[in-house]
Amino acid sequence: MTATAPEHVPVVVIGAGPTGLTAATLLARHGVPALVLERHRGPYPLPRAVHLDDEVHRILQAMGLQDAFGAISRPARGMRLLDGSHRVLAEFCRDKPCGRYGFPEANMFDQPELERLMRDNLRHHPLVTLRGGAEVTAVTLPPHGGAPVPLTYREVDTGVSHTILADAVLGCDGANSLVRTSVGSRMQDLAASQQWLVADIRCPLPLPVWDGVHQICDPRRAATYMRVGEDRYRWEFRLRTGEKPEELTDRERLLALIAPWTPGIPEDELHVLRTASYTFRAQIADRWRDGRVFLLGDAAHLTPPFIGQGMGAGMRDAHNLAWKLARVLTGRASEALLDTYQAERHRPARQLIRTAVGVGAVMTGGGAGTALARNAVLPALSHLPGAPGLVLSAVSPPLRPGPLVGSRRRGHPRPGTLCPQPSLCDADGTPRLLDNLLGEGFAVLATAPLSPALHALVRALEARVIHLHGPRRQPPGTGSAEHHAGADPGTRALVRWMGTAGAVLLRPDRVVVATAARPRRPGTACGDDLAATSAAWASRLCSSGHAARSTPTVSM
Repeated sequence: MTATAPEHVPVVVIGAGPTGLTAATLLARHGVPALVLERHRGPYPLPRAVHLDDEVHRILQAMGLQDAFGAISRPARGMRLLDGSHRVLAEFCRDKPCGRYGFPEANMFDQPELERLMRDNLRHHPLVTLRGGAEVTAVTLPPHGGAPVPLTYREVDTGVSHTILADAVLGCDGANSLVRTSVGSRMQDLAASQQWLVADIRCPLPLPVWDGVHQICDPRRAATYMRVGEDRYRWEFRLRTGEKPEELTDRERLLALIAPWTPGIPEDELHVLRTASYTFRAQIADRWRDGRVFLLGDAAHLTPPFIGQGMGAGMRDAHNLAWKLARVLTGRASEALLDTYQAERHRPARQLIRTAVGVGAVMTGGGAGTALARNAVLPALSHLPGAPGLVLSAVSPPLRPGPLVGSRRRGHPRPGTLCPQPSLCDADGTPRLLDNLLGEGFAVLATAPLSPALHALVRALEARVIHLHGPRRQPPGTGSAEHHAGADPGTRALVRWMGTAGAVLLRPDRVVVATAARPRRPGTACGDDLAATSAAWASRLCSSGHAARSTPTVSM
C-alpha cells in the first residue's frame, strides 16, 4: 500500500482572526496562495477589539474592504476624562471627518462583524483556502533554513490527523501560541498585568450621555465606556485586589455599575450580551522568527487596551510581512529580505505597548494623592494647543534607517514614515484615494522627470510612477498607461508633503524608502542621488535572476 504524500502549500497561516485573515488576503493579492487553518468553524462569536485607527483602516483598504468596513463602523467623537463622580476633567474632540490616511481617525466596530467581512471577502481571492475545524497540534522546524516546514493538524470533528509541508508558516494563533513555543520564543513582561471586567450590552434606546469614549480616572474603580455601534455599548471595569469577577456580573450589581450612563433607561431595555474577565497584559516576544516560521499579532505581543491598538498592531505585522514574504517566495527577492520583519516591527510594537501602559497609569494609576493631582492637572492639559492630537493619536512611530529605509536627509519627507493618502481627481474628475492609484507594489511619486538611473531602479522594482503636475505626455516608447488630472486639492496637498523632494520611493506598505532632491532647474531630471544610495537596500529587494516587467506611469 502506497503512503499518501503530505500536502505541500506555499504558506500556512495558523489562526483566522483579523491578523491571520489580513496576512492571507494580502499574500493572495501579491499572488501567493495561502492555507488558513482555524480550529473554530466560524468567527469567534464574542466581541473583543472594538477600535481601529485610520492607519489600520488603510490596511483594510489594501484588502479591498474599506467600503464594507465603513458600513459596519462608526467614527468615534473623541474622549472625555472624568473623575470618580463623573465630573468632566478634560475633553479631547476629533473635529475632522478624515485623518491623514484617508479615513476617520478612530473607528468603533464589532469584531465578529469585521471577521465575517474578512471571511466573506475571501471569495474574491481564490488563492486563499480557509479550513475551519482544523486544530494545529505540531509545528516542526526543519534542520535547514528555507526547507519546507512540516506541521500537523487534527480535524476537530473526526479526530483525524493530517501532515502538511509549507514553504512558510505564519503563527497568528494568539496569546497561547503553539507556534511561539515551537520556535522557542518567550514573552517578556513590560508591566504588571491587571484584571478587568468587560461587559457588552445592547440597548435599542440611545443612552443620554456624551457620544464619545469616557475614561473614569478613579483609582478606586477605573472604568471605560464607549459606544460601539448603533445599539451596542461596552463598559470595562478594573477589578480591585482580591475582587472576583462574579461579584460584579450579577445583573443587579452590573446595572448599578453602569447606572451613571443609563439614567431614565428602563432596565428591561438593557440586554447583556456577555460579561467576561480579562487579564490585560503588556508583553512582547523575544524572537519573532525562526527560518520561515513567523509570529504575528498576539502571538508576538500583547498590549493593554488604553489606546485601542491591540488588534491593529497585529494587522500592521501582517502588512509589513506579507509583501516581503511574497517577493521571496516568488523569486523576486533574496531570503535576507525576511530578516527585516522583526527588525522593523519589534520596536514599534514595544513602543505602542509602553504608550498604552503609560496612558493607563496616567489615567487610572496611583492612590488618592495621585488622583487629586490628576484632577488638578487634567483640566489645564485639555486647553493646551495640540493636546487633542497628542492624547488621541497612537500611530506607529517612524521606522529607523535600516536595510529598507534610507538615511534621513534634509527636507521632507522623512524615510521610514508613512505616506499620507489624499484623494486625487483622475482625468474625468472622479476622486480616487491615492493607494487605489498606486497598486499593490512599489511606487514613485514625482514632481520632476526621472533620470535614467532612477528609471532603471523603477523597472527593477516594477514600481508604478505617479507624476504630480507632471508632463501631459511621456516620451515615446515608455509603454506606460497614463491618465490626467488637474491641480486638485489632494494633489496639491501631496506636493506640499513632498517638500524639497523631486521624487519619493514608496514600499508596498506605503512606507517612504528614500527621496530624490528636487532639481533646481525646471524640467531637469531627478533621481541620480536616490539611485546612487540604492545599493544599500536594493540587493534585498531585487533578485538578480528576476526579469523586470514594464510598469505603468500615471500623470496627475
